[in-house]
Amino acid sequence: MRRAPQNTPTYEGRALPRPDEEVMDQGLSFDMQTMLGRRQMLRAVGLGAVAVGLAACGAGTTTASTSASTNGSTTGSTAGSTAASPSSSAAGSASSSSAAAATLTEIPDETAGPYPGDGSNGPDVLSQSGIVRSDIRSSFAGSTGVAEGVPMTLTLSIKDMVNGNAPFAGVAVYVWHCDREGRYSLYSDGVTEENYLRGVQVAGADGTVSFTSIYPATYSGRWPHIHFEVYPDVASITDSTNAIATSQVAMPSDVSDLVYQQPGYEQSIINKAQISLTSDNVFGDDGGIHELGTATGDVASGYHVTLDVPVDTSTAPTAGSAPAGGPGGGQGGGQGGGQPPSR
Repeated sequence: MRRAPQNTPTYEGRALPRPDEEVMDQGLSFDMQTMLGRRQMLRAVGLGAVAVGLAACGAGTTTASTSASTNGSTTGSTAGSTAASPSSSAAGSASSSSAAAATLTEIPDETAGPYPGDGSNGPDVLSQSGIVRSDIRSSFAGSTGVAEGVPMTLTLSIKDMVNGNAPFAGVAVYVWHCDREGRYSLYSDGVTEENYLRGVQVAGADGTVSFTSIYPATYSGRWPHIHFEVYPDVASITDSTNAIATSQVAMPSDVSDLVYQQPGYEQSIINKAQISLTSDNVFGDDGGIHELGTATGDVASGYHVTLDVPVDTSTAPTAGSAPAGGPGGGQGGGQGGGQPPSR
């Protein structure tokens, strides 16, 4: 650029075309050059700022990646997911919960059998004071018998399928099963005056009910099992037609074999050898896949048997009506009851 003579006034390195006038009065041509020069400067400054910002972002990304590599892929991945989308984790959890809920199958409806004691075919233990209890080994309401056998705790987790398999709080669950000799209280000869191994529990906030009992026998014609009915609430148990689900728990084969080696279960060894889950007239249609309980423990301290029970109140129950039965056996295996011994 050619410099102005030393005695010529200048502005921003440029000679003033009107030395005797103020800068603002140097004419349109001078003003335009001044404006364009300032715009170029601001543009350069702006681009520089953007470049600095991008460099800073790049440095941050590099640092995060380095941190992820240094701290391990799990930590880095988790941090990245959280930062990228705070709601993505919640959405993922909801999706996973929905998928898990979709995998549950409604507990199959099964017959209550000939020995329910719920008033549907005569005896009605559900109308007796004291039926709501957790320990069902002894009789109550004037009866004094106690069922002997290997200790067992049964826990059923009731799921409300209409509400996304949430715990079904407040439902009442009635449980009953045979004793060590294969007899049902209220029905079988010798125990018609007893009402042991029958009881009701109301599900708490977690949807579970638990019963202290003894491990059931295997009697002729049936795989070892436990019966149960689910009612909307405890006030509904006095009418068996109020049940929203009626089903059975299939006992695990390996645990049953161990239990049946104990004194008092001898006949169960013979009876179980003549039946299987696939030949049983209740579990045989699907091998009891949705009703097979899970057992933990041992013979000495007892077993804990658990089962998830998804209940769909949007469908009408298709089981529960018991066939006519009576002391000493009632209906045979064709009714899902088998033939308990009459002694």
